[in-house]
Parts: sequence; structure tokens; C-alpha cells
Amino acid sequence: MDKIETMKAFSAVVAEGSFVKAAEKLLLSPQLVSKYVAQLEENLQTRLLNRTTRRVTLTEEGRSYFERCNQVLLDIEEMENSLGNLHQKVSGMLSISAPMSFAIHHLGALMVAFQKQYPEVDLNLQLTDKKIDILEDGIDIALRIGKLQDSALIAKKIAPINLVICASPEYLREYGVPIIPSDLQKHRYLRYVYSDNSTIFSQFEQSASALKFRSHFIANNGDLLISAAIEGGGVTIQPSFIAAKAIKEGKLQAILPAYAPEPLGLYAVYTHRKFLAAKVRCFIDFISDYYGDIPYWDSEV
Repeated sequence: MDKIETMKAFSAVVAEGSFVKAAEKLLLSPQLVSKYVAQLEENLQTRLLNRTTRRVTLTEEGRSYFERCNQVLLDIEEMENSLGNLHQKVSGMLSISAPMSFAIHHLGALMVAFQKQYPEVDLNLQLTDKKIDILEDGIDIALRIGKLQDSALIAKKIAPINLVICASPEYLREYGVPIIPSDLQKHRYLRYVYSDNSTIFSQFEQSASALKFRSHFIANNGDLLISAAIEGGGVTIQPSFIAAKAIKEGKLQAILPAYAPEPLGLYAVYTHRKFLAAKVRCFIDFISDYYGDIPYWDSEV
């Protein structure tokens, strides 16, 4: 049985949430889709899906495999699309949605470099931390930070996003350096929230709950919270792409590194299209190679 076909069947079941819908998408029978997934699990000697009469959910091993499987299928599709796009002119308006702080700190140079390579592509960059509907809002590519969610959209991982717990040296001299998470209960917490319950917000909330310390200052912007931390306002949890510069300059000090929250990822999200526009394909290829496995903001600290 073809390994790629079994992977496609598994990915479709996860994305669509059922064997029936996956079969419709793949133009196959539900029985064949079920057979493909069962064969994949047998080959891997691992249960990937929990099946009930009402729903299909991923096991822990299935979630890990789903991300890797999607990446393999995406690489194959990208290779085929790249060959098909060789004869296409790379031009037109490219609409991109991106997180506010990440874009301000790290997208400007990338955008200029991209346009130097593709001068006939016009860029429309829209900054927001909200999770937008790229179809309704007419967005070609959305850059999102978080964990890969089950979705019918394509999500290509661009770079790791590490989170750091930090405070100013002055604050730590006054209140003490936490050695274990329970020490944070006596500290002031500068907390990130966003009203639409975005992925980053959820991850930060989980981190704060796990570390068990109470918020004293709430804001919906990481740059502001970093500024407050530099001024001695308390402890904050922020992505290293915001905090790294201040840590390098000695304005902030990373604490509890062994208890840092689980890393997130920067993803390029776009709709699944058989023939992807050349401008979209070229941007995804460009940004995929730009930051590397260890982004420059992490290597500088």
C-alpha cells in the first residue's frame, strides 16, 4: 500500500474531523480511507486516532505524527507547485497578516529583501494579534504564533518561538531571584492577555497557571510589558523575539530557565489550493529559509 496515500488519508481525517468527510474530500470510499489509516497505524505500530461513534480525536502520538506528516505532504506539494510555477510571472498584490510585535521587530528587513528579489510583487501587510479568517478577509498568507491546530488550512512551520521568564536586575535585587516556581507566588506578574482568546493568550495563561503566580498588570501587547519589566514592574513571560535584545543588553534577566514554557512556533498559514499563486509560493519559500532553525534573536543571547 502506498505510504503517501496512507499519510494523505490520515491527514484528511484529522483536518476534516471524520472519515466520511475525509473520503468526500479525497474522492474515496470511507471504507478505503479507514483501511488506509489502519494500515498506517499498523506499519507504525502506534495508535494515531481515538475513534468513537461521534468523533475522531488525535492521540498524543497522533498529534506529533500529524505535524510531521503534514510537513512531508506539504514539502511534496511545494516541490510539485514550484515546478509548475517556474514559467509563471511573480507579480501582483500579496496580502499578509502578521502578529503586531513580531512584525515590528522582525518583518521589516525580510519584506525589503523579498521585494528586492521579486520587485513586481506589491506587499499589503496587516498587523494584528487576532486570529483572522483568511478567506473572509482576503488574506493570501497569515503568519501565526502558537501551536499547530487541527485545520483544513495549510500551516507550514517557519521558526521556533521560545518563551522566556524574565525581570529586571533591579527588580530581582529588591524582591529576590526565584529559584523554584513556587517562589513566584510572592512576585508581581506582568501578564499578557488578548480579548479574542488567541493561541498565544491561551499558552501564556497555561504557563501562568502552571507557575502559580497572580497578575498585577495586564496588557494586550508584549512590547509594553517588556518595557514595564525593564522599569522594574515585575516578572513577565514573553517570546524571546521581543525579550532577547533587552536580555543581551542587561536590561532584563532570564529566570527559571528549567521551567520555561514549552516553545511555540511561527507558522505561515494559507488555504489549500492545487495550483498556488506564484507570489504566494515564492514568499513561503523565501520566509522558510530566512530565519533558520535557530533564529538570530535566539543566537544573540
